[in-house]
Amino acid sequence: MTTALHIDAQAGASGDMLLGALVDLGSDPDEIATALARLAPGLGGLACEPVRRGGLRATRVRVLVPSAPSPERHLSDIVGLLAASGLPAAVVERSTDVFETLAEAEALAHGCSPAEVHFHEVGAWDSIADVVGTIYGLHLLGLLDAPITVGRVAVGSGTTQTEHGALPVPAPATLAILTAAGAEVTAGPARHEACTPTGAALLATLATAWAELPPMTVQRVGVGAGGRDTPEGPNILRVLLGSRVETAARPHEDVELLEATVDDLDPRVWPHVLDRLVVAGAHDAWLAPVVMRKGRPGHVVTALTDPAKAASVEAALFAETSTLGVRHVPASRTTLPRRAMQVDVAGVPVEVKIAFAGDRLLTVQPELADAQRAAEQTGQPLRDVLAIATQLARTRLAERRP
Repeated sequence: MTTALHIDAQAGASGDMLLGALVDLGSDPDEIATALARLAPGLGGLACEPVRRGGLRATRVRVLVPSAPSPERHLSDIVGLLAASGLPAAVVERSTDVFETLAEAEALAHGCSPAEVHFHEVGAWDSIADVVGTIYGLHLLGLLDAPITVGRVAVGSGTTQTEHGALPVPAPATLAILTAAGAEVTAGPARHEACTPTGAALLATLATAWAELPPMTVQRVGVGAGGRDTPEGPNILRVLLGSRVETAARPHEDVELLEATVDDLDPRVWPHVLDRLVVAGAHDAWLAPVVMRKGRPGHVVTALTDPAKAASVEAALFAETSTLGVRHVPASRTTLPRRAMQVDVAGVPVEVKIAFAGDRLLTVQPELADAQRAAEQTGQPLRDVLAIATQLARTRLAERRP
């Protein structure tokens, strides 16, 4: 039996909703407050109150922050605060991961480097406390290294007011984070920002898999409240704590293989074709040489995709190649729970994919494109960068486990 957590974000997610859900689940608010006080004098008191959202019971948590206005902060400022806090290493590391994810998304949205990002709303004391409080709350419950699944995330619609003025919902940073993480999103019924960048970064950092509620024996449920009661439905986030039985057999996922055989396409075009198939929605795409009738050389191009995206991938095949027909082959696949971790190789960030089978670590694989960039910037051989990134990730994982 494996202790696991499922996050139900079908009404959206924010830092205070997650924190409220964990307090409602049983994480001690006084201990969280004591931990937050290490970040800054006067920071850390939690105001917890039972509320109703859409007629349902929930816990609303607000962090009591210093009265002085919170200055704009860069990523390095927040990392420095965390490093000097004296909080447990796993809490500091995972909180840092959240802010690095936020900085990368904001940098992508605004066309600058992560180091240049000015945190406005996210750099305020209440947002910092929401992030660290959520991570520390999971630490108190012994869940930082537990399997955590996250279901479909409602992001909302319309616009939201920020320091940059009115932005479309989902906000660019929120969309960038959830897209990069592979989350399944929906607008949901809300005509407001249902998922904040902070909420998205927390979900992306914590999720070991994006999936609807897996088979589990539920032991406790925590319900966190959003800041307002909305007419569209209960503005709540739920966390379900329970036990899962890990077996050798894993649930199968339905997929489709789309194939076409081509013998008259300029071979220089194929790398572009494979890229466009992935952009169109394919999980992966590949090419294999074949010998056709009358000894003609050709290629079979194959794309693996979800059935819901098969039409889009098919359209890309027809648009980008000279094929006159596409074969559809129903298939299924099994996938391991995985998560991403970022390590620093000589000052260059490298993302590493981590895969587990239950509690057993199976795969630690650096992203090749990141490793190539690090090799170019540092002058180190690529094979050395790959080895260093792998070892750094393994060391961090070992430090997190008891």
